[in-house]
Parts: sequence; C-alpha cells; structure tokens
Amino acid sequence: MSISNNLAAVQAEIKKAAISSGRDPSEILLVAATKTQTAETVRAAIAAGISICGENRVQELVEKQAQNAYDGASVHFIGHLQRNKVRQVVGKVNLIESVDSLALLELIEKQAASLGICQDILLEVNIGREPAKSGVLPEELDALVSAASKFPHICLRGLMAIPPIASFPGENRDFFRQMYQLFVDMKQKTYDNNTMLYLSMGMSGDFADAIAEGANMVRIGTALFGPRMNRQR
Repeated sequence: MSISNNLAAVQAEIKKAAISSGRDPSEILLVAATKTQTAETVRAAIAAGISICGENRVQELVEKQAQNAYDGASVHFIGHLQRNKVRQVVGKVNLIESVDSLALLELIEKQAASLGICQDILLEVNIGREPAKSGVLPEELDALVSAASKFPHICLRGLMAIPPIASFPGENRDFFRQMYQLFVDMKQKTYDNNTMLYLSMGMSGDFADAIAEGANMVRIGTALFGPRMNRQR
C-alpha cells in the first residue's frame, strides 16, 4: 500500500471515530510519526497530504531539517528530550510534546529567551505510572502546569501521554479517560501563557479509542508507513 492509500485509510478511521463520539473530524490533528523514515519518505508523506511530522530523536530531526525534508509541514518533537539536546530543538520545531520536568522547563525557557521566542509545549503525563517511562505523575501535574505558567518564553498548549502497551483492543480506554479528565481540569486553571488546546494521545493501534475518549491530536507511524526498519548509520 502507498502512503497515500494508508493516509486515506487512517483519515477514514479518524473521521469514523470522531463522528461516533459526536465530534467534528476536522478537530482531530494527525501527527505523522516519522521516526526512522528517510527524508525522501517524509517528502512523499507531505506530498500525500501530511501537514504535521513528529520526530522522536534529535539526531534524525537535525538530519532531516538539513535536507529540507519537512518543507510544507509543521514539525513536532514527540520523543524524550534530553537536557543536553534542548538547544537543538527549541526554536526548531513548532511544538515540543514531551516536556516532563521543571529542570527541562528551565532549560527550554533559557534557550527560548535567548532566541526571543515563545516555545509552544505540551506536558507529558505518565498516566500508566510506568517506572521506565518519562512523564510527570498525574498528582504532580498541577504543580508543573503552575511552574510552566511562570516562564514568559514558554507557551503551554496542552497535554500528551503514552499509555502502557495494550494487550487487547480497548484496554487503554481507562487511561485515555483519565487523561481527558486531567486535560479538562487543567483547562479550568487560569494561568499566564497557558492555553490548553491539545490533548495528544493515541497511536496506530489505539487512536480510535483515544479519539473516542477526547484526544484531538494523534501520533501515527506504523499505520502510515508500515513496520519500522532500523536505519543504518
């Protein structure tokens, strides 16, 4: 199947899930997870209609930007952001989806201030409380939202989560519900630089469930590009 055909299939499923939950399909943003994809494949995806690309690795982001791979699309950073890589990401992407600590906020603020910009971010929540995963714990989110609001060069735009890997369809719906409730709760807070617009959750195997439970941004790789291949360095 071509990327165009895969994209059409994904868009149809997004539309179906949105309508089934009483929502406008145009509210759902599709982020193409382009991890391990070549610059040529990214260009083909954009030509097929992808408008947002999401990268997990800073090295790949830098390489593809040098090749003008993202021309015509927005770029999100969706992977774990190491503190020593902040300078390579801030100001280079439209949205950092994976901010999860005060220390990382401080570094993003410093770099954004040096560039004279306001960097849009999402806060990542470890909704499944998995020790090996990044993300702020749900009970610590309120404090981190409050902290983010105090940085003049950071604009908080919402929340992101990666629930545990589901072993059967629908298993993650409770995690998605919890995330939506957190999203609603945080939207009601009145902080500076805080406009809760996006709830980013759901990937190739569960994005329909995520949409049903309130996601308005989904990150999809395999359903668009097929199984990932390890890139040779």
